[in-house]
Amino acid sequence: MYKLNAITRVIPRTFLGNSRLAMRVAKVSQPLTYKGIRFYSDAHEDESFEAFTERYIKFFEGVDDRFELSRGLNNCFAYDLVPAPSVIEASLKAARRVNDFPIAVRIFEGLRQKVENDVQYSQYLEELKPIKEELGILTKEELGLQEK
Repeated sequence: MYKLNAITRVIPRTFLGNSRLAMRVAKVSQPLTYKGIRFYSDAHEDESFEAFTERYIKFFEGVDDRFELSRGLNNCFAYDLVPAPSVIEASLKAARRVNDFPIAVRIFEGLRQKVENDVQYSQYLEELKPIKEELGILTKEELGLQEK
């Protein structure tokens, strides 16, 4: 009986009331233990740069609307790496496919933020020059909208 009294003191009286079922549950239940350890990163394996590139090229090739394109760009640029030029090219083609010029300009703006210096940015622009000319996309600087 002492064991039951110790358990019932922990459970609020409003829960117990006059119910015998609650008393039985209180008698046979196991003591509560803390199992609050979570390993958030255990479910994800390390992804190589090549796998990342292939995954986002495939994603941008299947984009059908502006929301998917924006979501994909947010996810792509959220990683701690600069996307490969092939990923940028696929995203620019997707922006053209959904007919969204402002997103295409923002892709270059995001690329400028991701690279470490202006030399790397100019190298990306050189490599992406053919696709820029093919799709008629201008950067923010070429539009004369750079911040002063």
